Amino acid sequence: MPGAVLPEIPRHVPPSPTTEKLDFADLAIIDLAKFGTPEGKSKLVQDVRNAMSTVGFFYVINHGYTQEQTRRIFDIAEIPFRVSDQEKQKYVAHMKDHGSYQGYKPRQYWHVDAGVRDQIEHYNIHTDVTTKEHPEALRPFLPEIDAFARHNHFNVLLPLLRLLALGLELPEETFTEKHTFGSPVSETWSANSDDEIVSSLRRSPTTNGETDALITSYPRSAEDEEKTKNVWLKGHTGEKVKSPPDTKLNEPSDFGSLTLLWSQPVSALQILVPEGKWKWVKHIDNALVINAGEALEFLSGRFYKGTIHRVRQPPADQQGLTRLGVFLFALFNDDVKLVPLEQSPVLQRVGIVRRTEDNLAPTMGAYRKGRIAAYGQSFLKPGKEKGVEEEQVAGVVVRHYN
Repeated sequence: MPGAVLPEIPRHVPPSPTTEKLDFADLAIIDLAKFGTPEGKSKLVQDVRNAMSTVGFFYVINHGYTQEQTRRIFDIAEIPFRVSDQEKQKYVAHMKDHGSYQGYKPRQYWHVDAGVRDQIEHYNIHTDVTTKEHPEALRPFLPEIDAFARHNHFNVLLPLLRLLALGLELPEETFTEKHTFGSPVSETWSANSDDEIVSSLRRSPTTNGETDALITSYPRSAEDEEKTKNVWLKGHTGEKVKSPPDTKLNEPSDFGSLTLLWSQPVSALQILVPEGKWKWVKHIDNALVINAGEALEFLSGRFYKGTIHRVRQPPADQQGLTRLGVFLFALFNDDVKLVPLEQSPVLQRVGIVRRTEDNLAPTMGAYRKGRIAAYGQSFLKPGKEKGVEEEQVAGVVVRHYN
């Protein structure tokens, strides 16, 4: 029986990379093709451990998707944002009441700074694409999204989790057994947009695991850019950090285990390097950008770093462009308690940094729901240190630096 004929969709035409001389971060490049040999795997363990214990970011290449397969996913990622506003309302995520991103996150939901609200829209899909209903235009493409989610989980995420476990001298499956694909407490695929469109895999707030996300960021007024110092997306950290002078540092480490970002050419992502400087993340064709989240920090006793990062206005030659991206936001299963893995010989040698006492530590599910419900919605209290605001999420102090 011949296969179903898919509707034609416009090709995503990626913009040209910036020609401006930006201060790019020097990030390690992890070649997953080396994973298949004992010698290559041993070298990858060292390289991933070094990257995650210092900068908290690295690139992945030779991940198993061709340039054309990647481009097809970006084509599909634009579909949710062409849906009418009326239809979008049927699929709005229950962020504040259920702590879930599944569905649409509307524009202007988050407060950024100085009375300015965000211009980011994203659409999140659970890795079990049948969990919830989707906009009609997206439904014919769910088998391709399912294949993409499985590729990210089994061919990229799990190998990286194995390398991270071995980097702590723990059994290879220590982290993989805490990531269940397609479980009701598992993963989601997400897309979002601000001045950009971003497609991403994002962990589902209502289940264990990961979610796919599509994200688009829309242009803002000059007045709003000035009020927010060109920052589009802020976040949180639980640790003291060295920050640049005159910087509002309220930027994220992500709250899950790992984030997989499919590299795209519009420069907007910056990371705060250990020296206290903001540096841009450079685009590499058909590569992924990987970073650690807070949950991995919890379990590794902060040996692996959830680096502070932000999304800001692109350089002058890319301003006004739509930025489309694709992510996987991976989370540990909801029942995983966020306490350090004390049995790690590495942690026994270097010491453990705890975010909270073990008996007070939340589960992944409680922390996920709390972070999603509070982000961009909660009122912050002055901290003990000058220029620091704080909030508590599931018993954990989250600090915002001004």
